[in-house]
Amino acid sequence: MKVKSFLGAVEHDRVVQAIRDAEARSAGEIRVHVTAKSIDDAQAAAAAQFEALGMTKTADRNGILIYIAPQSQKFAIIGDTGIHAKCGTDFWHSVAKVMGDDFRGGRFTDGIVKGVSQAGEVLARNFPRTAGRTDVNELPDTVSED
Repeated sequence: MKVKSFLGAVEHDRVVQAIRDAEARSAGEIRVHVTAKSIDDAQAAAAAQFEALGMTKTADRNGILIYIAPQSQKFAIIGDTGIHAKCGTDFWHSVAKVMGDDFRGGRFTDGIVKGVSQAGEVLARNFPRTAGRTDVNELPDTVSED
């Protein structure tokens, strides 16, 4: 699928609101990135983009990236060391399965929103907001693209 077609099919406002809702329940950070590049390995590409977006600079190392490559029809969900240590590989696979089911059905926004929501749940369990501590939004709540 062409990137412009994919981006045109995604309801950005819904995705951004899902990110904000998820982050409101935790001290974690979630980003969604769509690439125009053709990729072979979604995990490796996501890891490189994770670094490029500065996602390793969160205070608790609890950033999560949903990386989508529509042209290659691939995507990956990865988390920084702090959150990955808490939830493990099986969690990322379960999120990917839910998202993949929606993507295969052409429900791109639904898939992304479900992925963000599940990521938010694991962040809220493992990195809840602390009373008396002001949470800083360390990363933009937008759908980035290249």
